[in-house]
Amino acid sequence: MSQVSQNLLEGAGTFTAGLLLWLFTEEVEVPVVTLTKVGVVMMWLGGALVALGLYRAARSRPR
Repeated sequence: MSQVSQNLLEGAGTFTAGLLLWLFTEEVEVPVVTLTKVGVVMMWLGGALVALGLYRAARSRPR
């Protein structure tokens, strides 16, 4: 698996997991963190990984 496809796959998975946390854990209480805020952070990280994968894909194309 190339680095580009790995970044895209990991980013999409991280974004999806964060979205699910953000949508469905509003009433769940955890002592240290708020799961909805963790979901938002995971969505940001997933989006950054997807953007990195897209950037690497654009840079690796022959001109």
